[in-house]
Amino acid sequence: MESTATNKLVLVGFMGTGKSSVCSLLSERLGWSRKDADEEIVLSEGRSIADIFASDGEDAFRDIEAHTLRRLLIEPEPAVIATGGGAVLRKHNCETMLKNGFVVALTADPETIIARVMGDKGRPLLQGDVETRVRTLMQQRRNAYDFAHLSLDTTSLSTEEVANLIMKALLEKHPNLLSK
Repeated sequence: MESTATNKLVLVGFMGTGKSSVCSLLSERLGWSRKDADEEIVLSEGRSIADIFASDGEDAFRDIEAHTLRRLLIEPEPAVIATGGGAVLRKHNCETMLKNGFVVALTADPETIIARVMGDKGRPLLQGDVETRVRTLMQQRRNAYDFAHLSLDTTSLSTEEVANLIMKALLEKHPNLLSK
């Protein structure tokens, strides 16, 4: 599916692939708003994602996530949007992202992701043995990010290198983007 919008850049990928860091850098470079879907959820709900998972469950969180993502994608202002790692688990989210933006999937090998998320206690899906949880979730989602317009392996790339590659691809797809 071709993107019909040229003012949304959407970053998808498993946790720990660099979505938030790359989002910040790209929003600076483009002069667009930076939107982190998880941060938006915390703001609108007035509680942490871990609290939402604990009190309402994952399905309720995914409903909130879908609503938040849809809102971010239809706002008129240009934005770089970092999604939560599980936003792709609902097909309509993927369709909405493709329709409303240029979607980039960030990937990394399991060892890199484990190293990046090991000390993060705010991730409800990583409770228990982090290494086992990461490997299990990655296996379950192994094709979940394949719908994106572009896929980049961030394992051995710096945030700057990832942002450069995305900017190059975005400008190839939309050459007049920055002249608007």
